[in-house]
Amino acid sequence: MALKVGDQAPDFSLLDQMGKKIKLADYKGRKVLIYFYPKADTPGCTTQACGLRDILGDIGSTAVLGLSPDAPARQLKFDQKYSLGFPLLADEDHSVAEAYGVWAEKSMYGKKYMGIVRSAFLVDEEGRLEQVWYKVSPKDTPTNLLSALAG
Repeated sequence: MALKVGDQAPDFSLLDQMGKKIKLADYKGRKVLIYFYPKADTPGCTTQACGLRDILGDIGSTAVLGLSPDAPARQLKFDQKYSLGFPLLADEDHSVAEAYGVWAEKSMYGKKYMGIVRSAFLVDEEGRLEQVWYKVSPKDTPTNLLSALAG
């Protein structure tokens, strides 16, 4: 089920790359970009994460949270390799991805499998979805965020 602008953002509590529990509710009162990516340290996911890292100084108090099915240890390696500097959350059972409507059937080389549809969500200070980008391109995620914040 796809979420839309104005919907309440599904809350969650997941471990980040340091093993610390992060809840969406912890960010009430500030904007949060939640983005879902298929797998840490793959080309598209690296482009996306590094693009977001590079604009952290331009987005004020807006928080960035990356989510993928990777375990915290893999997220930590990804963070350390690229000095990302924002929480990478381990949605290992993909329950949060399902709540956001981004866990879906995909196909590669004719083989069907379940996985993350790369997507991003801008949550407002009250926990509502201000922007929704399903099937976002890795390189467009930072640009979309900057445009939304400037709007």
